[in-house]
Amino acid sequence: MEQLIAAPSGTYLYGVVAADQVVEEAELSGIDGGCVHYVIEGALAAAVSGVPDEKLRPQRRHLAAHQAVLMHLMGKSGLLPMSFGNIAKNTKDVCKLLSANQDALLEQLERVAGNVEMGLRVCWNVPNFFEYFVSRHPNIASLRDRMFSGGREPSQGDKLELGRLFEKALNTDRDEHTETVKRFLLPCCVEILENDPREDRDVLSLACLVASDRQKDFENAVMDAAKLFDDTFSFDFSGPWPPYNFVEMQLSM
Repeated sequence: MEQLIAAPSGTYLYGVVAADQVVEEAELSGIDGGCVHYVIEGALAAAVSGVPDEKLRPQRRHLAAHQAVLMHLMGKSGLLPMSFGNIAKNTKDVCKLLSANQDALLEQLERVAGNVEMGLRVCWNVPNFFEYFVSRHPNIASLRDRMFSGGREPSQGDKLELGRLFEKALNTDRDEHTETVKRFLLPCCVEILENDPREDRDVLSLACLVASDRQKDFENAVMDAAKLFDDTFSFDFSGPWPPYNFVEMQLSM
């Protein structure tokens, strides 16, 4: 029995490149096997494909297809990646989108042209983070010991005071370590953005805009910075990625 394939009901947007970077290339498949092609308007081109559903769920296969297309497009001199799930009704609407935001998008393309994003995450790699941290800060250890001395149960106020002291010391340590690492990275980065820590163990999370031909310099800088830290710190860098953190895609129609 012949399988029926749903006709595209929307135009999925992957990212934006400069129109003069568009070249004929082998067929590239996107979400649900849709053929990726370009919609050109003025000096911009949007990489798109047809999708059968205007409301795609962020399933693993869809996310993987989206990422694969963006990684392919990174070969261009500049790429403005779209977040997952941006779907226009048709190519006419895509042209309107590019036209209405032409100047802003060209400015951002100039910012990221020739660059890629590298990520760096540093965390404390210890079995018991709280005990490790307290052992490094005598004032916190002293307060904790007083709170629990003689088998007493600390009051709510005691706990809040301990929490505030812990948080202050944690943020101070993070700031100091971040500045130390950034001193090594700044010479080989175009820009560095600091992301908020997601867990107490996180020392820092950096998004770094790096020239495509300086990725090795970035990796060497990370290695040099890591030499200043002992084995309780874990360094993990990743990339190259499309410049997600350096692009603002709040587009108006």
